[in-house]
Amino acid sequence: MTIRLPLLIGLLLDRCLGDPPQWPHPVVAYGKAIAWGERRLNRGRHRRLRGAIMAIVLIILSFLLTHCLIVGAAMLSRYLSLAVQSVLVFYCLAGTTLVREVRGVFDALDRGLDEGRRQVARIVGRDTAELSEQEVRQAALETLTENLSDGVVAPMFWYALLGVPGMMAYKMINTLDSMIGYRNERYLQFGCVAARIDDVANFIPARLTALLMLIAARRLRSLWPFVRKYGRAHASPNSGYPESALAAILDCQFGGTHNYFGQTVYKPYIGTNPRPLTRADMTIAIRLNRTVELLILAITLFIPIP
Repeated sequence: MTIRLPLLIGLLLDRCLGDPPQWPHPVVAYGKAIAWGERRLNRGRHRRLRGAIMAIVLIILSFLLTHCLIVGAAMLSRYLSLAVQSVLVFYCLAGTTLVREVRGVFDALDRGLDEGRRQVARIVGRDTAELSEQEVRQAALETLTENLSDGVVAPMFWYALLGVPGMMAYKMINTLDSMIGYRNERYLQFGCVAARIDDVANFIPARLTALLMLIAARRLRSLWPFVRKYGRAHASPNSGYPESALAAILDCQFGGTHNYFGQTVYKPYIGTNPRPLTRADMTIAIRLNRTVELLILAITLFIPIP
């Protein structure tokens, strides 16, 4: 149990603190490293190879530096090592922050559509200036389910396999994809390998997230065919699974065409019931998130950690 203590402490810190904006965060350092490399390497010939090398080097470095930091802390004190690992776990989990942000979107919509659009723009990549109230709520709930996979289940999954260094390496993978994994003119070649690595890293966690959501809703047998149908039909190999799980549970419709950075992106619909989304749907989604968080924690505690 001692080796699992950092996960318990880190999760407790996330529940209590979320993501304090004034605190230094390793993802900021990750972002600066990625931006520095992209400015220097994303030019000329062999952009795909350059992007691949940068992504692989940064992922390996994040793993090794975390391992060395933990080993160095352990040489000084086992309590210092515990503290370092717990804080790193805390930084890798993002459950509470997104829950707060999604609540904020629905609260902002109660005050006005423009305010809701501005609030949801904090957590989504799509253009929000012309979204309807329904589309704002939809964007918030879709992001909540994606974050459940990327910000909770996947980090714990990689913690179970590779410990805190694996968790930090996953965070680098996720940051690379969020910065250079776009299929636009600038990143199509340079970021394609980073995007594929992210697809691989999230393949099992995304499907596990959907499975746990249906278990949490106690509707696994009746809704799994829906998840299989719409999850595999989604443009993304992974994000469609948690999104389709929530769409099945809420009996609503996600997906559709939206603009990203001025470009129209066509996404298949998930579900066939385009009913209005309400605050009650948000409450159900948040409750599912919290339940899945506890389920993946329980699973992780029983998996041997290297």
